[in-house]
Amino acid sequence: MTVSTTLHESEFGKAKPIPGDPGLPLLGYTLHSMLDPLGFSRKRYDKYGEISWSNTFGTRMVSMFGPDANQFVFQNRGDLFSNSQGWDFFIGKFFRRGIMLLDFEEHRHHRRIMQNAFKKPVLVQYLDEMNHPIERGIQKWLPQDDFFVLTAIKKLTLDLATEVFMGEKLGSEASVLNKAFVDTVRAGSSVVRYPVPGGRWSKGLKGRKVLEAYFMSKIAEKRASTGNDLFSQLCRAETEDGQKFSDDDVVNHMIFLMMAAHDTSTITLCTMFYHLAKNPEWQEKLRQESIALGKGHLEHDDLDKMEGMTKVMKEALRLCAPVPSVPRRTVKDVVYKNTLIPKDSLVVVSPYFTHYMPEYWKNPKQFDPDRFAEDRREDKVHPYAWVPFGGGAHMCIGLHFADLQVKAILHQILLRFKWSVDPGYTMPVDMTSLPVPGDKLPVRLEFI
Repeated sequence: MTVSTTLHESEFGKAKPIPGDPGLPLLGYTLHSMLDPLGFSRKRYDKYGEISWSNTFGTRMVSMFGPDANQFVFQNRGDLFSNSQGWDFFIGKFFRRGIMLLDFEEHRHHRRIMQNAFKKPVLVQYLDEMNHPIERGIQKWLPQDDFFVLTAIKKLTLDLATEVFMGEKLGSEASVLNKAFVDTVRAGSSVVRYPVPGGRWSKGLKGRKVLEAYFMSKIAEKRASTGNDLFSQLCRAETEDGQKFSDDDVVNHMIFLMMAAHDTSTITLCTMFYHLAKNPEWQEKLRQESIALGKGHLEHDDLDKMEGMTKVMKEALRLCAPVPSVPRRTVKDVVYKNTLIPKDSLVVVSPYFTHYMPEYWKNPKQFDPDRFAEDRREDKVHPYAWVPFGGGAHMCIGLHFADLQVKAILHQILLRFKWSVDPGYTMPVDMTSLPVPGDKLPVRLEFI
């Protein structure tokens, strides 16, 4: 493999241009990529290889496929790629200056401060604080033939995010904030990227204003508090030389983290729910694992004991990466495997596609948690073959929080309920923003 991080003059003549084609007039391949992302990516990979360009969402987009490409982009040696300029095209107007949308030294500075909120002692506290709200939340669930998993889990994870991250319970504003989060997330995949009344872009801008107003109204109270919730910690965070987050910094980080804390966990739990319904033997295996633990609430030391749940969660993250594609923009000319990627190119890598590559995974469309068992570890075939949390300096800062949240929720559900779907049912996945059940995942829910 020939990968260069600095483009020397002698390489200009050797590097090949990126292959590709524009697709349909105006639309390009936008609809193809949204409606059938796996099929579309496979065709591009088979036709052009690891790197190609197309017109998507009204711009020229460079797709890079496979673990080698993931590693090259995520490691970002030499600061070749900008996170901010990549994500800005999609969600910059809605999640501006969140931790994922910062670059280089500024990102490292903000991450160092924020990392304190995700260290083990704090995670232990988060888990302890969320167990009772989980119990309260699922006690409201009732057996029924059409229990919509997405609706119930999204409400539960949003409630947890507000209690654990904000230190308070939402009242009547819960539905308004939930809608604002949904609208801001969905806006990034708008085909029409202008504030047309009633359109996704317009709804996203309005949703952002709702969230800004809400968080800004709480800043003074949080700065004066002694609470251990994330919101209070960000308000009080200070470097050794006395630098603090501004009010705008805190608001920007809270909007992004609140979205990430409940949306990605919701997607993972819905995927686990679906496959455990389709594979009742695995559902019962996990239930027996939880029963054997002998306690209603998970403690932090129990997380690694849940071996079956860990394998199922990893397989769910493989089958449905919560962030299916990751954009970057080149800040200088780059050569990747003898192909020239010009400066200011919008580049996208696809964890979703990588996770389905038969070149790296056996029967990739099959639900097979044992592929993560120690005697198999298919994910070890390449260090960047399994990348649901990204990698490098921008690896998801909340990955350990996600692990404890998902396990804590599922543990309590398994002890209280069983669920099923008809044998012929296949969950439709809505890929027009983040991947969620297109029908909200109706299951038959029963008490044990």
